[in-house]
Amino acid sequence: MEPENQTAVSKFLLLGLSEKPEHQIFLFGLFLPMYLVTIFGNLLIILAIITDSHLHTPMYFFLCNLSLVDIFFSSTTVPKMLVNLWTQSKAIPFAGCLAQMYAFHLFGTMDSFLLAVMAIDRFMAIVHPLHYLAIMSPRVCGLLVVGSWLITNLQSIVHTSLMAQLTFCAASEIPHFFCDLMPLLKLSCSDTHTNELVIFAFGIIMGISPLTCILLSYICIFCAVFKIPSAQGKWKAFSTCGSHLTMVTLFYGTIFAVYLQPASPTSLKKDKVAALMCGVVIPMLNPFIYSLRNKNMKAALRKLFSKAATSQS
Repeated sequence: MEPENQTAVSKFLLLGLSEKPEHQIFLFGLFLPMYLVTIFGNLLIILAIITDSHLHTPMYFFLCNLSLVDIFFSSTTVPKMLVNLWTQSKAIPFAGCLAQMYAFHLFGTMDSFLLAVMAIDRFMAIVHPLHYLAIMSPRVCGLLVVGSWLITNLQSIVHTSLMAQLTFCAASEIPHFFCDLMPLLKLSCSDTHTNELVIFAFGIIMGISPLTCILLSYICIFCAVFKIPSAQGKWKAFSTCGSHLTMVTLFYGTIFAVYLQPASPTSLKKDKVAALMCGVVIPMLNPFIYSLRNKNMKAALRKLFSKAATSQS
């Protein structure tokens, strides 16, 4: 016999970052400009790479994909959060909740896989420079990106399919600003043992694989760079990795800082901070990191602005 408080939930309520009414306008005013900067900045990176033939190389191909994923990643949670803040409505349909969960884990995991692919690219460019263009051919680059999309889609489909089979209790308040796996599981009246095992298994595989790839790539890169006799040669090799290392440090540094701490009553706040950093702040910083430190990107952006100014005059 089923519990009395078990029912077919048609919608959930997202409690957001703060339930205090006086905070709503402040949060809306904070996240709207951040979202616009994210979209505009990453679109500029994509347009600059597409329109400048000098940037049609593997490194910028992967960066273009990273910017595209960051646009989707930020758009998964921020627009809905902004609508809820503006309208004071916290409701999200059940289907919309599942779609948001699917997209968040798809694009979030895709971010980590692209960072791993970019580490492989830097490894090939520095350790095997003579064979770089032959190995990192357009076909290989395309396969790396398509393979990443397929793997991350598989994970998100499995999580979403298992979640859709659960029954949820009458209490439908999610103490988060978007629909995430663990908060949803806590609302379920069903047996979530299978879901938890799958989350653990995918967490190990999808979390460790990209990070291991990044670490091994940079260990080989450091070993190769230290063998370069001149300080100028070492600096030139390291300089091509600066932006990527910054992104890796921000992405994984946030995850480690939040999730490697023991569970506590503030764990939910930590989850929100991690989600905001990975899904909102880091996608916004990506264009600045790659444009301010990269001469080729600066030149491409200047050309893009010059063409835009010429077409309007």
